[in-house]
Amino acid sequence: MKRTPEETLRRVLKVSRLDGWSVAIFAGGCSLVSLAFGDPVGVSVGLLVTLGGALEIRGHRMLKHGNADGMRWLVRSQLVVLATIWAYAARQLLSFDTAIVRELATPDMRASLNELGLTMEDILPLVRRAFYLLYGGVMAVTLIYQGGLALYYRRRTAAVAQALTPPPAVTAPFSTP
Repeated sequence: MKRTPEETLRRVLKVSRLDGWSVAIFAGGCSLVSLAFGDPVGVSVGLLVTLGGALEIRGHRMLKHGNADGMRWLVRSQLVVLATIWAYAARQLLSFDTAIVRELATPDMRASLNELGLTMEDILPLVRRAFYLLYGGVMAVTLIYQGGLALYYRRRTAAVAQALTPPPAVTAPFSTP
């Protein structure tokens, strides 16, 4: 079923309001947590994703005020979030270090492994695989969600512009007495 331009605009406004605020609030909270833990990379990532949410809120407000350029802001917001999360995940994937995993293993963890007849060397490949699956999964989910939302907004740009274009003024024909 094809939606009217006005229905499309209402739907885009609803989605952009919900997504923009959700992203901004969640990422802003993550920035604060990262700040509390003294993690400058986490703070940076959180702030950039928060910026993406703010761009989406800005685009939403522009549309609400009749400015069709807000659609570009909505698309860009998704690309900012996508690029930020991908850059962070790629950095993480490239930084895996087995020495850090060994260092983080507590004596209790090592004792538990020994009870199972395992050593750190036995489980390191599993830890590496889980690490790659985690960040690869984050990248895949982000591509699907943010990329999909960017396409959603992009494909509705013409309909939204049409909904925001005022109808042509009708002039009364001149009458002669």
